[in-house]
Amino acid sequence: MMQDEDLGGPARRNIFFQTISKISQAHQRYLDLWTPHVISRWVFALLLVIIFFLRVFLTQGWYIVTYALGIYHLNLFIAFLTPKIDPAMDLDDIEGPELPTRANEEFRPFIRRLPEFKFWYSVTKSTIIAMICTLFDFFNIPVFWPILVMYFITLFCITMKRQIKHMIKYRYLPFTHGKPKYQNHEDTSRLIPAN
Repeated sequence: MMQDEDLGGPARRNIFFQTISKISQAHQRYLDLWTPHVISRWVFALLLVIIFFLRVFLTQGWYIVTYALGIYHLNLFIAFLTPKIDPAMDLDDIEGPELPTRANEEFRPFIRRLPEFKFWYSVTKSTIIAMICTLFDFFNIPVFWPILVMYFITLFCITMKRQIKHMIKYRYLPFTHGKPKYQNHEDTSRLIPAN
């Protein structure tokens, strides 16, 4: 039995898989370039959401798509606020990292269930998909939109109330502004040589 190498040419991959691989690598390269630019990423995501809402407002339609997008963004936000290891799931037989509950316990950093980059990526991707859905009349289901707004506000309030109670009960705050900054009491001007 003859192999591809015996025929004088290297084994070739399917051109379709090569193209998909190149597109995937280019996509990952652009994501890697965006990673350190947190503010720019969120401004871009906010602009996408504003453009989506302008499209919905100007066309007076696609309220079901908007409602689904809002529910999805709410679920992403709750996952962003929740710790990776939920302290409410206190199982005695499973040992794992948990949040400190007293001042004399060791500090353990807050690790999110949904990291910030994945949160941004999911928000951006879902908003683009919702914009694509507004291009098709099939998704423009007639509905009385004030009821959807009322449902969303009610769901948002109930969900956030539950999340805030969870934060208070287990004493964690998901928002930090980085490491503590310590003031240097020495005069640093003496360390810089004069020209």
